[in-house]
Amino acid sequence: MKIGITGATGQLGRLVISKLKNKVSADNIVALARSQQKGADLGVTVREADYTKPETLNSALEGIDTLLLISSSEVGQRATQHHNVIEAAKKAGVKWIVYTSLLHADSSSLSLAEEHRHTEAELKQSGIPHTILRNGWYTENYAGSIPGALAGGAFIGSAGEGKISSASREDFADAAVAVLTGQGHEGKVYELAGDEAYTLNDLAAEISRQTGKDIPYKNLPEADYAAALAGFGLPEGLAHAIAGWDVSASKGDLYDDSRQLSKLIGHPTTPMKETVADALKATSKAG
Repeated sequence: MKIGITGATGQLGRLVISKLKNKVSADNIVALARSQQKGADLGVTVREADYTKPETLNSALEGIDTLLLISSSEVGQRATQHHNVIEAAKKAGVKWIVYTSLLHADSSSLSLAEEHRHTEAELKQSGIPHTILRNGWYTENYAGSIPGALAGGAFIGSAGEGKISSASREDFADAAVAVLTGQGHEGKVYELAGDEAYTLNDLAAEISRQTGKDIPYKNLPEADYAAALAGFGLPEGLAHAIAGWDVSASKGDLYDDSRQLSKLIGHPTTPMKETVADALKATSKAG
């Protein structure tokens, strides 16, 4: 049985392939990536598969039985790009698609949710058996702001007292592998989130504890946070999007206490403090 992984050279894709090789023969794994060259170090067959070029997708999916469709990183282009993959999967006779969606995609106010809702609906209409992995927030999304917080003396955001049930990217990779190599997952929708929820106040307190510095959390109005992010050099559209995601977090859109992720992977999810420690180690090495 051939398992294809889209977005194979991305951070999640690389982790999935590395973990999948421990469960199935590398001969049965096909990495699908825009650049075959970037995937040369993956230790599996790499095929060119560009979401925006259907002709590459048609040949890339030949002989693939199971497809992990890792959602595109190009926000605003995702619905079209995923449509191209699903159409190619139909033509290629793919038997099962596992899709990485968004936590509570059907009800979330996150701007990211609409494209995921669109893809989920298209999968239902495709006639191809499928499984939806509604991935919550990666703790790394917030840990990436730690160097800036240390430099500025505060962790800023617009999430208020919203609880965030994040997990590590590795936890979500474990979930994908568990589903791809397990039984009885077809037709299921999994809401995947971390075991422990925290607020950005809690995150700032953990950074303070581990560094011995006083790094408070400063909650900003959405427009002010977007302006601050743009001031750090982020493109204006992305800055506004990130600020909007924080506002959604303040409404509880990143919270889930069902523990479906830890049940699926068979172990507790990675605590936030561990991801903070890893981020601080990486920061000190970079410095």
